[in-house]
Amino acid sequence: MTWLDPVALAGPHARLEPLSHAHRDGLAEAVRDGELWRLWYTSIPAPDRMAAEIDRRLGLQEAGTMLPFTVFDADGRIAGMTTYMNVDAGNRRVEIGSTWYAKRAQRTPLNTQCKLLLLTHAFEALGCIAVEFRTHVFNHQSRRGIERLGAKQDGILRSHQIGPDGALRDTVVFSIVAAEWRTVKAHLTFQLFERPRERDGG
Repeated sequence: MTWLDPVALAGPHARLEPLSHAHRDGLAEAVRDGELWRLWYTSIPAPDRMAAEIDRRLGLQEAGTMLPFTVFDADGRIAGMTTYMNVDAGNRRVEIGSTWYAKRAQRTPLNTQCKLLLLTHAFEALGCIAVEFRTHVFNHQSRRGIERLGAKQDGILRSHQIGPDGALRDTVVFSIVAAEWRTVKAHLTFQLFERPRERDGG
């Protein structure tokens, strides 16, 4: 298996399938739940831009820098998107990002399940030495969710990117390294299966 071979990953609370244009309508419906594209500190596609976003992600997959997934919830409904991105096969590093979920799927076990699936595959199948997470400095919900995974903050990249409206984005960088994975996996597994009534940050 190479780093960017499409793969399906599944658990009790979520299923990840390789992104496909066949998922467009379901993704457009999911993003309408909460009108997620209106959040100024994120780059989430509007329903009428979903086909273009699928094209963009699949283009990056072809270039070898991204492996995109469609997220399905426990009922089999499309709930969002996530990816391995900024893939560095030579240094066995990936970032988990470009993630969004329908409002109905937020603050449920779905996010923890997705991260457990992606992290397990990254560390145990791909042999990663580190997995990164990045988010906007003002995306406090995302920052709290990443911290709850067990990731540690590496720092803040100031004026890191220029947004669609011209605003400068400060990016907070977190990571989990291979030496921490066993502990993080135990933590996530406990959150999912020993405390099923706990709700995470989505």
